[in-house]
Amino acid sequence: MKAKRRITTALDVRPPVARRPPPTIRTSDRSGSIGRAVRVDASKPEREPVVDVDLSVDLGRGLVLPNPILVASGTFGYGVEYGDVVEVDRLGAICCKGTTLKPRIGNVTPRVTETPGGMLNSIGLQNPGVDAVIDKYAATWATWRTPVIVNVAGESVEDYVEVVRRLEGVPGIAGIELNISCPNVGKGGLQFAIDADAAAAVTAAVRQATDLPLLVKLSPNVADVRPIAKAIATAGADALTAINTLSGIAVAPSRTKPLLGNIYGGLSGPAIKPVALRVVYEVAQVVDIPIVAIGGVTELADVLDFLAVGAVAVQVGTAIFADPTLPARLIDELEAECRRQRVRSHLELVGTALPSRAGAPSAKGVEYRP
Repeated sequence: MKAKRRITTALDVRPPVARRPPPTIRTSDRSGSIGRAVRVDASKPEREPVVDVDLSVDLGRGLVLPNPILVASGTFGYGVEYGDVVEVDRLGAICCKGTTLKPRIGNVTPRVTETPGGMLNSIGLQNPGVDAVIDKYAATWATWRTPVIVNVAGESVEDYVEVVRRLEGVPGIAGIELNISCPNVGKGGLQFAIDADAAAAVTAAVRQATDLPLLVKLSPNVADVRPIAKAIATAGADALTAINTLSGIAVAPSRTKPLLGNIYGGLSGPAIKPVALRVVYEVAQVVDIPIVAIGGVTELADVLDFLAVGAVAVQVGTAIFADPTLPARLIDELEAECRRQRVRSHLELVGTALPSRAGAPSAKGVEYRP
């Protein structure tokens, strides 16, 4: 709607007012002496300088990501499946599906069910085996700017080592993420991830077998994750990822048996974010290597929360199934937030919620103190 035209009357006519000269400020050199006078044009407001934002993050051993938004293993396939709907080259990194020494057909169905605030999955590491993964995908990965980190699983230390040896030196493979939430057949099926000695042993063995950057994925299914994290860091991991899924079950509609064919599934999605925050918060206080957070990231606020408790990057997982474009959008939103806060790197936002000294772990029951 056009603005109404103002009618000028004789009462509106006023004698001209003498304008004041623009203010004069005097500059000083570094020695404090007064320099020349400078006229400031008060009619032109100064523009705020544009902040150049660097979102890169170094995960160690030469693995520098262009930005801190990764996609989590098991939610993005091998990357090629999303090529038509996602700008793959914009992502910080891709963690591909869990890869084992030999092909696996996975668990019996049903394998997946929705839960309030998330989902339970029991895929069972279905994959074609490491040799097939290399043959089918590595050449394509080598053409991408986005680093591809291969998630590796096994049932023995020897399994992990052999898979990693076959990945060593293959163009297109930028790093390894160890999924140690797997049964260790050498210890009666006890998961590597819930025993500090076993977690350290597999990490050390893999470290000796490869020069590739090595990330190790922590399980939340332990009483105190901190000794395990420290053992993994000491054994040679370059970075930690936290967290893997929580163990859970769903009940069939008949109420006569569990719903999933494998009984147990991994809980993921927004429901696990508080647990993931707690683990990252605790681990960041006891290790000096980078932490990549995973667990319930659906918006920028989640990214900022994980940075505040010590993560330097995040992985987006379950939310991708509903919105594959989310990771790329989070990159833009994080850059905009850094500009808004006038920081030159998202790393300036890391650890702002951490205590000055390491506190007691949640396993001490401190949340129940009277």
